[in-house]
Amino acid sequence: MTDARPFPAAARESLADSQLRHNLAVATTTIRARRAAVVGEVADWEGLRRRGAAVKAYSLEHLDELLEQLEASVTATGGVVHWAADAAAARRIVTGLVAATGAEEVLKVKSLTTDEIDLNAGLAAAGVAALETDLAELVVQLAGDRPSHIVVPAIHKNRAEIRDLFARTIGPADLTDSPAELAAAARAFLRRRFLAGGVTISGANFAAAESGAICVVESEGNGRMCLTLASTLITVMGIEKVVPRLTDLAALLALLPRSATGERLNPYTSLWTGVHPGDGPQSFHLVLLDNGRSRVLADRVGRDALRCIRCAACLNVCPVYERAGGGAYGTTYPGPIGAILEPQRDSLERRGSLPFASSLCGACAEVCPVGIDIPRLLVHLRGAEVDRKRGRPLEGRTERTAMAILARAFSGRRRYEAAQRLGRGGDRLARARGAALRDALMGPWTRSRELPVAPDQTFREWWRERAGEDDRGRS
Repeated sequence: MTDARPFPAAARESLADSQLRHNLAVATTTIRARRAAVVGEVADWEGLRRRGAAVKAYSLEHLDELLEQLEASVTATGGVVHWAADAAAARRIVTGLVAATGAEEVLKVKSLTTDEIDLNAGLAAAGVAALETDLAELVVQLAGDRPSHIVVPAIHKNRAEIRDLFARTIGPADLTDSPAELAAAARAFLRRRFLAGGVTISGANFAAAESGAICVVESEGNGRMCLTLASTLITVMGIEKVVPRLTDLAALLALLPRSATGERLNPYTSLWTGVHPGDGPQSFHLVLLDNGRSRVLADRVGRDALRCIRCAACLNVCPVYERAGGGAYGTTYPGPIGAILEPQRDSLERRGSLPFASSLCGACAEVCPVGIDIPRLLVHLRGAEVDRKRGRPLEGRTERTAMAILARAFSGRRRYEAAQRLGRGGDRLARARGAALRDALMGPWTRSRELPVAPDQTFREWWRERAGEDDRGRS
């Protein structure tokens, strides 16, 4: 489920929610500190980053060959591969596979990619209930909310809010906000569903083309339960997740947990290949999802967004994300990575405001474990959005006129000083007339931040005045 509103409109609501901002600040600060500690333990972190980046770059350059090899490997081990050009095709494939089993409920694991295709709604329309088994995803589902973080979907909620939610929905009513009690309540609710077996739908972190092995990493063990106890396993995977060999995962699985949650290793790393009689799922289907990724791959600059390993390190350091939250982006992938991926994967027409949801401070590029230069891509997409609007008679006209006036004012010292005096007078008038005039003149800026007070005197004016006083003193 996505939000089609432009980022500025959605972010305005989030900025007014002080509890949301507090929750995000506490969570991201904690994750940043943990990440810094475990990254500092690695003797050659930059070398590890370069190895991970090289694996992803090679995979993108040879994506067509690797996907064909992956299909052959999965088929050879008893699995079935399905190709989905877009979200509608993926929903149709998955709902058809579930219907063939007769299941009325399915369990879900690592469901970010299934969120992208709005699978839960598609299954519900077919009469199938989908239950999220990741604790944070379950919190979001029970609240009727939407994920706000790639790794920690319920990062915007604190323990007290989760306690109240569980007491209303899955019980018991006398819960405290102790993490152990909250986890126990979720465990009791989910355990009987795990043991029922049936159908599991998963995402995937990586897939090795050479062997057909699919890899999922998670923190709670719920995924391991679902993957081993299900009779039918359906994995929905973005085509960019493929790598050449299982050995290529060594660097990526060292980078991912440190960058995502500040852990040296993921508590649970599960790998499976096809079907094995008498052991695990007896029916395995792999749905390879394009959904705009081929379009991203065609852009020689923008394709770097597909190197992302979904660690969310860029979200945890982004000052814009920390204040606005993931819901403001209106997309499956929020934060800096969403700002460069979604306008390409979806469209600039729908997501053209996202590349501007950044201060270009560069913190995201510094922490990205596979070296994606996110600020470069943001600027690249900003240029594409400006080019898209350039031919329209109304859109962008105000901005172009303002930039032309500024260019004229900045091109000469006398014009620049005259503009400063004019701006100082306008600032005084706006403050004298109150917020209504100020917002009319500077609305998009002042609705979410304080407008600095113009100084009574510029540095040049002060310098000339000081020099004049010195001359008079010497005479």
